[in-house]
Amino acid sequence: MGEARASTGWLALREPADAAARAADLVDVLRPDLPGHGVLEVHDLGSGTGSMARWVAARLDGPQHWVLHDRDEELLDHAGAHLPPSARDGAAVTVETRRDDITRLDPGALAGAGLVTASALLDMMTAAELDRLVTTCAAAECPVLVALSVNGRVELTPPDDVDETVRDAFNAHQRRDAGAGPLLGPDAAAAALRAFRRIGRRVQTRPSPWTLGADQAALTSAWFEGWFGAACEVRPELAEAAGGYARRRLADAAAGRLTATIDHVDLLVR
Repeated sequence: MGEARASTGWLALREPADAAARAADLVDVLRPDLPGHGVLEVHDLGSGTGSMARWVAARLDGPQHWVLHDRDEELLDHAGAHLPPSARDGAAVTVETRRDDITRLDPGALAGAGLVTASALLDMMTAAELDRLVTTCAAAECPVLVALSVNGRVELTPPDDVDETVRDAFNAHQRRDAGAGPLLGPDAAAAALRAFRRIGRRVQTRPSPWTLGADQAALTSAWFEGWFGAACEVRPELAEAAGGYARRRLADAAAGRLTATIDHVDLLVR
C-alpha cells in the first residue's frame, strides 16, 4: 500500500467535503441487510481520524460498536478522542481502535461484523492488496460500503490549457510503483467492482464528486497544491514550465474564482 501519510489537519479540512460528496442513498439501500437486533458491529478499514464512522453512524438506527482499523497510531488516537455522534435514533455508539496493516488482515479480523466500511482508501492499494482485502471482506459475509475512490477525472473552472497535462501527470503518480507493485490509483474502483462480482457479490455504484468553490477556498488551495505537487514528482519539468500556471490557479483559489470538481466513486457490496 502507498506510504503517503495523511495529516490530521488535512483530514479535518476535507471532512466536510467528504461528507457532502458521499452517496447517502447507499446507506438507505444497505439498511435492510443489516442485523435487525442487538448491537451492530461495524469495522472501518483505513479509518484515519474516524470521519467515515462519524458520517455513517448518524445515518443508522440502533446501538453500534465501531472497530477502527489503521496503521497510524496518531490518527487512531485522534479518532478515539473524537467519537461518532449517537445513532440516528439516539442510540449509543461506542468505538475501539486497532492498529493494523489492513492489507494483511486475516479474514478472522472482521469476525462479528455486520457492516464493513472504508473511505478514500482503494486508490492507494496494489492489485494484490485489493484482492486480499476483497477476500477478507467476503469472509465477513456482510455488506461493504466503500466511499470516495478517485477515478482520475478532474475539471477546473475556468479551464486552462495546462489542466490536462497536470491531470495526466497526477494520474501517473497515482499509478506509481510504491514498492509493493504499481498502485491502482484511478483504476481502483473499477478493479474492486470486478473483484467483488467475480466472487458472486452484488455491487452498486454511485458518483460522489467533490465540488469545491468559493466557500471552500482553503480546501481548494490545499487540494491544488497537493495535486500539482504530485504531478511534478512524475514530471519535474512541470515545476518550472508550469510555475506561472500554478501561481495563477492558487491566486484564483484564494480569491474564490476557481471551482474544482474532483470525481469519485462510491461502492456498496451486498
